[in-house]
Amino acid sequence: MTAENSFSDILTAAAKGWCKRKSDEVVLSMALSMRGIDPFEKLPLLSEGSEFRFLWDMAPGLCIAAAGQCQRLDLSGPRRFELAQKFTDSTLGRLSDLTFEAPPEAKPKVLLAFAFFEQVSERQGSHFIPPAVQSVLPRWQLTNKGHLCWLRLNGVATHESEARELAEQLWLMRERLCKASEKPDSSFINTVSGRSDPREWQHTYRRAVTQGIDLVNTGVLEKIVLAVRHSIQLDSPLDPLTMLRRLRQQQVSSCRFLWQNSNIEAFFGASPERLMSLQGRQLISDALAGTAAIHEQDCESLLRSDKDRREHELVVNSITNQLYSQGLNPHRPKEPQLARHGQLLHLHTPITALTKGHMPLHLAEILHPTPAVAGLPRREAMSWLRTLEPFERGSYAAPIGWIDSSGNAEFRVAIRCGNAYGKQLELTAGAGLVRGSIPEKELQEVGLKLAVLADQLDLQPNLHCNSSIRRVIT
Repeated sequence: MTAENSFSDILTAAAKGWCKRKSDEVVLSMALSMRGIDPFEKLPLLSEGSEFRFLWDMAPGLCIAAAGQCQRLDLSGPRRFELAQKFTDSTLGRLSDLTFEAPPEAKPKVLLAFAFFEQVSERQGSHFIPPAVQSVLPRWQLTNKGHLCWLRLNGVATHESEARELAEQLWLMRERLCKASEKPDSSFINTVSGRSDPREWQHTYRRAVTQGIDLVNTGVLEKIVLAVRHSIQLDSPLDPLTMLRRLRQQQVSSCRFLWQNSNIEAFFGASPERLMSLQGRQLISDALAGTAAIHEQDCESLLRSDKDRREHELVVNSITNQLYSQGLNPHRPKEPQLARHGQLLHLHTPITALTKGHMPLHLAEILHPTPAVAGLPRREAMSWLRTLEPFERGSYAAPIGWIDSSGNAEFRVAIRCGNAYGKQLELTAGAGLVRGSIPEKELQEVGLKLAVLADQLDLQPNLHCNSSIRRVIT
């Protein structure tokens, strides 16, 4: 089905899809093409009446907005990647996709958000602790890459009349989206204000960093990445699209994401780090470690930093070794590149390999967590994180992304992120500790990373993570 299809064509296709069913019910997936549509701006309309919202915004690249739930699985435990893959295969395998001509980016997708740890600890420290993995086949999926956009509806039909009703809903939603204005809702552009005192996290983090540096200096660990959680009390509940719209301008090369299960809680951010992308047999993973502010000296100083280069090489070697262990032959450039994300510079090495029939979530399980967000050796570092971090990481630094019906996939490492719960906003960021790390510099790095989101707020009193940057939304 394309934009030229008539309403009767869609009804006929839905009826045929129902007739080809192999059981008493069928999951139909239908899509229509559109032009001049920005999924980001249409998400509020797409999600009317639905609590679940999802955004994957790499504009001007792929942008996905999704809402509602057709199928869902939440679970915890050591087999979460395996079981999530089975759910994905089963869900996409039983779909009756009536839109064969849709391009790859418009194929049906299962959306997935993992927690950092496979089991949630008993510690408190956050309003919302997610399951170890959340998997959703959305009811509505709106994708755009280039100038052509596709609206897709997934729905269960138990008789032909329900199949026809789904076709009607798809047609009507397409008309609503086409007629709606592309201008941003003025409610999203207001200043977001709140109260914040970074001294609350700085004291606790300085103590943890000192212990972490002692662990690497004495040889217990090669590296550990300690995170901090910064709580902000907002004056009013936050719609995360407020911050994501601004980040769309400031973090152009990052992937802005949103996972929202209800109207009162949301997980969102702008991740610069790709855990993995899989297109056909081509696998790409990012080694991203070593950070400096844009304004600090010159850009080349990061490339000359012995501490940052050693930290970066640990991540590169770990990723390549993990891929070698799966029988793959990864390739990497000899030298890291500089990657700019907003006001931060990172050392970046892309690692590529041809897969040999590996399932996407098996590869994600092998790669998560990289030393860029955990440490080395992995098992020992993970154990120390439980000891040194006084809060539950939740979805921070965990994989978030999608798998489509062709087996293509992309997952980002959920960093530069925050959790909103009513009027409470929690920002999380971390820094890698290796030999040569200095506590004050690690605190400065974490402050810069927290500022990626905190700078979108008007915080009172004036106790900013990085006082040199404004925190007002215009």
